[in-house]
Amino acid sequence: MGITVQKLTYYPIKGCAGIEVRSAVAGGTGLEHDRTFMVVDALDGTFRSQRTHPALAAVRPGMGDGGRTLRLRAEGVEELVVDVDPEGKPRAVSLFGRPVGDAVDQGDAVAAWLSEVLGTASRLVRVPEGFDRDGWGETPGKIAFADAHAVAVVSQASLDGLNARIEASGGTPVPMDRFRANIVLDGCAQPHDEDLMRRLEIGTVQLAHSVRAMRCSVPLVDQVTGRRAGPEPVRTLATYRREPAYDNKISFGAKVAVLRGGALAVGDAVRPQWYENGAPDPERPAS
Repeated sequence: MGITVQKLTYYPIKGCAGIEVRSAVAGGTGLEHDRTFMVVDALDGTFRSQRTHPALAAVRPGMGDGGRTLRLRAEGVEELVVDVDPEGKPRAVSLFGRPVGDAVDQGDAVAAWLSEVLGTASRLVRVPEGFDRDGWGETPGKIAFADAHAVAVVSQASLDGLNARIEASGGTPVPMDRFRANIVLDGCAQPHDEDLMRRLEIGTVQLAHSVRAMRCSVPLVDQVTGRRAGPEPVRTLATYRREPAYDNKISFGAKVAVLRGGALAVGDAVRPQWYENGAPDPERPAS
């Protein structure tokens, strides 16, 4: 049957729950609406992440009216629906200690809601019109508020291989949502085949390899409860997925850039271009 798309998910608010869809449109910065909003510190505009605020995972956003409204739900608080403001008050924001320019503040109502849920003064911002931010890697591409790359790709084979190792050591398997992938692939012959795909054609979309996805503490967070539930999968990944070229960080999945936008859907065939004829994979470890 070959390789196909098993699942598509976009994450409207960076760090918050994703929305699974049967079909999607991809633009220059990834799937439509993906990480176009971000929660930031109310005082200095620093982005909030599950690394320090795991409760973000349990905030469940929804998009309505073609992206003109935003719905927020979380346990123990009343649902909030707000109009998206594309031209509101600018707010300087930063990611990983680096300024990324002004974003559009989404107002006091959603700020108060998020502050209550997270227990700390927060604001919600949106990418402004004309936002221009570069990724990095073999194919850098453009990004919105994602960490550094437009699209995250993980194969079911990679998760199955990881969970087999976790179970062999007496641990409990982890679900795919721990890795917050945009595209999940089915039908890969081997775990981590996604690392070796230089190009991917899906529907009318063309993607290109940027880097392997380096993992931090986020996969330790239960994406349903918003609580840390370690030590897996990080403990097991550390035994076989260390990346010497990246300060021995662990990797799982691939990050890719959008070369050509278009439409894609669950069940679409994935037509990969592999690293062939002995050509080196720039992300492949030496061992």
